[in-house]
Amino acid sequence: METNRSMKGLPEIGVLGIMQELYDKSLPGITERQEAYAVNVCDQLSEVANFTFPRAARNRDDIEEILGDFNHKGLDGVMIIMLTYGPAMRTVRALQKNNLPILLANIQPVPEVTTDWDMADLTYNQGIHGAQDMANAIIRTHGDNFEVISADWKSDAFKTYVDTWARAAQAATALSGMKVAAIGKMHGMGDTLSDEAAFTRVIGPEVNREYIGEVYRQMEAVTDQAIENQMKVESGRFQVDDSMPDKNFRYAVRMYLGFKAFLEENKYDAFSAHFDVFKGDGRFEQIHMLAASNLMAEGYGYAAEGDTNTASMVAAGHYLANDAHFTEMYAMDFKRGSMLMSHMGEGNWKIARKDKPVRLADRELGIGDLDNPPTTVFMAEPGPATMVSLVHLAGEHFRLVVTYGEVLDTEEYPTIEMPYFHFKPESGLRECNDGWLKAGGTHHQVLHLGDQRNKWQMLCTMLNIEYVEV
Repeated sequence: METNRSMKGLPEIGVLGIMQELYDKSLPGITERQEAYAVNVCDQLSEVANFTFPRAARNRDDIEEILGDFNHKGLDGVMIIMLTYGPAMRTVRALQKNNLPILLANIQPVPEVTTDWDMADLTYNQGIHGAQDMANAIIRTHGDNFEVISADWKSDAFKTYVDTWARAAQAATALSGMKVAAIGKMHGMGDTLSDEAAFTRVIGPEVNREYIGEVYRQMEAVTDQAIENQMKVESGRFQVDDSMPDKNFRYAVRMYLGFKAFLEENKYDAFSAHFDVFKGDGRFEQIHMLAASNLMAEGYGYAAEGDTNTASMVAAGHYLANDAHFTEMYAMDFKRGSMLMSHMGEGNWKIARKDKPVRLADRELGIGDLDNPPTTVFMAEPGPATMVSLVHLAGEHFRLVVTYGEVLDTEEYPTIEMPYFHFKPESGLRECNDGWLKAGGTHHQVLHLGDQRNKWQMLCTMLNIEYVEV
């Protein structure tokens, strides 16, 4: 059965609830009471992640067993809650062996200290000084690449923060096991170059150089019936040009199905195919515009011209906020204070304006020097948006350059037959571009609708790479 990769599922988070055994002597039943509290916290957050809380960790053996099991199961992250005070030295060995992102949730059962509190209430709600001891232990073992939230656990602010962190943790976990296919590379393009061994060590994905002939082999195996069925799907989701030659439409669908089969067979999460490899191979009739657009919409990472760095970030972006889009800054508009964003024809049509159909254009394209590739044409949904670029500077020094702004509601451009829109940076056109260039931001970007900066910043913390906002 066909799966929809764009539906990533909820993050899988382990809850390490720490207390200590001595309180059972003075307050019989406290362990069961605080475990029930931890379960309630998990229930409160059930919309943002799937939580695993086995029991209270009351001593060093409990802590090492529980945290070790979370790592063994390959969960996305661990949220630490102080159910009471618990000496943090008991966690040190477990933390040294931990590979999961950490969120220290500085919360307590009730949000207010009242005049009727007795020593039992003080004990139930005393997690704050345990959190301080715990944070100190984490810093000494992991450094400062963890997150903290101090809040009422029933508040929307707490849920939002945990949701943001859990998404980032899921993306970090996905990156650590990701495979990216690179098919060709544009000559002389420097800002997308990377030391792939360093990239795997720091960012996570495995990058493999693949042959375009593998895609051709998959295309040959696509049946006429599969093509007919998919053409009906495409005609339902897109406004297909009346002038579209049937052979071009049919070939674009065959190529899409071939690429998809290639990615599925080899378990790839992202890919980048340079347009010159298609003409160079000698067997292809057009380049891969529809394939790239559809596969991005299905949750695969993609970038053009052999740029596996950006392809990986698009794939990670799907975990952070769904529907990441590959693009680049095409031209500046000083009147609007914006940049026209576009690329050769690849685009995630799930970010398209809701009030206009996505067109599948019978498009002439000289790039690639092959037949006209059917191309999705749309403008992005107006509103807030976040744009990021991964830079490999040297050695193991990576930087994420980020800007935030707005997709403008502008007129259509009838001669632009590829995805396009105006992005107006909040910091200002000059300030954004000057900062982008000074930070080494690349000419390929990932764009998300909405303000996704916190998620990207947390991901950078987890990866231990630099975050620069311009």
